[in-house]
Amino acid sequence: MSILGLVPRAVGVLVGLLLASLVGGKAAGQTVSNISLNAQMLVAARQGDVSAVQAALARGAAPNSRNRLGKTVLMMAAEKGQLAMARAALAAGTDANLASLERVTPLMAASYGGHTALVAALLDAGARPATTDRMNKPAMVYAAGQGQAEVVGLLLDHGVAVDAAYANGLTALMWAAGQGALPATRLLLARGARTDLRDDRSLSAQDIARQAGHAELAALLDSR
Repeated sequence: MSILGLVPRAVGVLVGLLLASLVGGKAAGQTVSNISLNAQMLVAARQGDVSAVQAALARGAAPNSRNRLGKTVLMMAAEKGQLAMARAALAAGTDANLASLERVTPLMAASYGGHTALVAALLDAGARPATTDRMNKPAMVYAAGQGQAEVVGLLLDHGVAVDAAYANGLTALMWAAGQGALPATRLLLARGARTDLRDDRSLSAQDIARQAGHAELAALLDSR
């Protein structure tokens, strides 16, 4: 739930008007309350303005502030791959595991986008790879499904089991195979992923690749 969703409707309207004034540049010289400072910071994060976010944090903006979608500055930085903004948020004390209303974490967002350095920063800050969203997908599913081989490697290095079975019995190898992600598939195989495992439909990674029309990848799996 967003900050505005926690206050009475009338107060929420006033806050909305204040935010509109701030965005329009009409609040110059006025005393800025904590809630308006947080709002400014979230607007700056949405716009990708790293310096404005850093300035707001320096002035005391709450690092775990969230917008109406439940997104923190860190979450928005992870989505955009903005490493400097993410580091500023983490340094200010943002919870690396604070998810959006859809239960998407910054680690999931960064993994989906293949933002390797940002994924590394999140993992170093204590981001939990095993956390799942509303679709029961963890960061590894997003990384493997998008073919983000470097991120897959990082997640494995941080303790994610190479043959872990996720929703419907799908492993990371199956996700990569189904999307035709050759580099990620090769990396998983090099790290010991089993090719004989099957999902809840009794399909192997090779079966999934073949059904999806990824002949080269299916041939690779057949050779194992």
